[in-house]
Amino acid sequence: MVEVGLMLHPVKTKIVYSKDNGRRDSYEHESFTFLGFTFPAPGARDKYGVIFASFLPAVSREALKALGQRARRWRIRLQISSDLADLARWMNPIVGGWMQ
Repeated sequence: MVEVGLMLHPVKTKIVYSKDNGRRDSYEHESFTFLGFTFPAPGARDKYGVIFASFLPAVSREALKALGQRARRWRIRLQISSDLADLARWMNPIVGGWMQ
């Protein structure tokens, strides 16, 4: 990495074991989190049901916790003056952005 001008953080950089070819060994690092997504392995099955190494993203636990805390701060249960359609119009763009 030094050859291309990049420096790796010694604490954050690790080698992740991908469990390829059906191996069942257990290692310290079998998934990684990047930009709020956790990439667990193995993550996919082929059309015959055989598991193969594939890092498919999922929302990380930390990001999911932050989303839940933000939604609780909305205090939707206290919005008794709004009807359901108004709440949906207000929340749909926000939740839709989270889903993207």
